[in-house]
Amino acid sequence: MADRVRVLVAEDHPLFRQAVVRTVKERPDFEVVAVSADGRQALEAIRALRPDVAVLDLKMPGLDGVQVLNALTRDGDSTRVVLLSAYLDGPTAFEAVAAGAAAYLSKDADGTRIADAIAAVARGETVIGQEVQSGLAQQIRAHRDGRRALLSEREREVLGHVAAGRSAPEIGRLLFLSTATVKGHLQSLYDKLGVSDRAAAVAEAMRRGLLE
Repeated sequence: MADRVRVLVAEDHPLFRQAVVRTVKERPDFEVVAVSADGRQALEAIRALRPDVAVLDLKMPGLDGVQVLNALTRDGDSTRVVLLSAYLDGPTAFEAVAAGAAAYLSKDADGTRIADAIAAVARGETVIGQEVQSGLAQQIRAHRDGRRALLSEREREVLGHVAAGRSAPEIGRLLFLSTATVKGHLQSLYDKLGVSDRAAAVAEAMRRGLLE
């Protein structure tokens, strides 16, 4: 069938990856053109194969879903992206949609919802899961008001402790997180604020009204 939607699937978890591939293959109007467990490999396959739709896990080794999106935007690639995510907070969804995601769904979405989203995205539509719509709307309003409140609730907590001068291990003990997890949140908020260190993060957050 020449008019089938050509789909690439990239998902870190093997069982979930198999489930998504099975969902796509069950639709006679879809064709799986590539499968990957790694974001960098997925980007290379998209560039080589030019699928109509790429179904990407938000968090993958190599490159995450948003990084793949950013690369596709720079390339001017026409492949449309469905992001599947365990992160349903407004800031994360906002970042993904702003980067160019055509659909943002929970990883708990069933096969029918995922397949329907692929079909809708292939038609040029945008699909946002109900579970993130409210938070996303709040972020859009915040962005409109100039506050650019793009940090997740956990990132805000970490930022508050950073502003108080606490180290990553101290923050981890207070929030019951590993030091590595705290450092991951720190890097994420650095990226979102466009800074590279603690002092700059605090200064930028204060400028944007994210800290009292």
